[in-house]
Amino acid sequence: MANIRQKNYRIILNSKILKKEQRINAFVKLGELLDSVEFKNDSFLESLVHKNAWYTPSNVKQQIQAIANNLKKEKLENWLKDVPNHSIQKSVGLVLAGNLPLVGFHDIMTVLLAGFVAKIKVSSDDAGLTKFILDKLLLIDPDFKDKVLFVEKLENYDLVIATGSNNSARYFEYYFGKKPHIIRKNRNSLSVLTGNESDQELNGLGHDIFDFFGLGCRSVSKLFIPRGYNITRLMENLESFHEIKNHSKYNNNYDFNKSIYLINKNKHFDNGFLLLKEDENLASPLAVVHFEYYDRLERVEEFIIVHSNEIQCITTDADLSNIDVPVFPLGASQHPTLDDYADNVNTLAFLLANQ
Repeated sequence: MANIRQKNYRIILNSKILKKEQRINAFVKLGELLDSVEFKNDSFLESLVHKNAWYTPSNVKQQIQAIANNLKKEKLENWLKDVPNHSIQKSVGLVLAGNLPLVGFHDIMTVLLAGFVAKIKVSSDDAGLTKFILDKLLLIDPDFKDKVLFVEKLENYDLVIATGSNNSARYFEYYFGKKPHIIRKNRNSLSVLTGNESDQELNGLGHDIFDFFGLGCRSVSKLFIPRGYNITRLMENLESFHEIKNHSKYNNNYDFNKSIYLINKNKHFDNGFLLLKEDENLASPLAVVHFEYYDRLERVEEFIIVHSNEIQCITTDADLSNIDVPVFPLGASQHPTLDDYADNVNTLAFLLANQ
């Protein structure tokens, strides 16, 4: 064990010193590559669905495009204005989720651009996608070679960022609790409708619900709708997403939940690929969105305040106040900017406070 520890520290201490400008330039070039037609047509991206059925080509490419949109020099320089010019001789252990393609890329990017070494433990669901992208970064700038380490087990790290379920978070707290850490649990997102939404905004809500099959923490799992709201109009505006039913795993969840509701005589709305069920719970099963009626927006704000530690973000055109949860326009939940941090915890500030 002592030999392993000594070897790992030697890698870090002898690694190339990367100035901030060099780090930024490498990621800008990576963004240009990810944005290219040639890259998006790479056969590897098409093959991922055979390893993870949720990693469809369209979902993978959507995530890659979202990353590329953020890897612009002006955006990165503004975001990293408080980051020191020198590399940090510390390593960050990263335990990544795999529910969405490249869901942990923002953490990796933040660690590397802040000048730290990234020790990465990917999810078994990752299908090799994270390494595929980071291998492109190493081709762009080989000086990152000693900054990007894929590991089976986290050892000899200085800080930890771990993402998992509520159950795994208890294990993470026990295992990583003695080090500076960010530990993320399950979260869901919700939308607040007012009845004044345009058809275009309701179509945007469809993206908040259906993008990435609703598997992400930024996916809307609950709606607040004003009493007397015309749910039929909502369902009609979601009809354009009907092709999601052609995905066998998603449709299996839809059929299962529909059968349960029918057997239990649970009142619900059904448009053939989505079930709307009146329910107080924030989290909903896959292919189901819970909803609650409200008479006053203050009632919705009270719910948000009580459940703020369970909510990733909110999409709405309503004027919400006195809440400490990120709010986006309808249709924007899956398009976070560089400083839209998971769980509303500033990852970059955490790193800089522990450099």
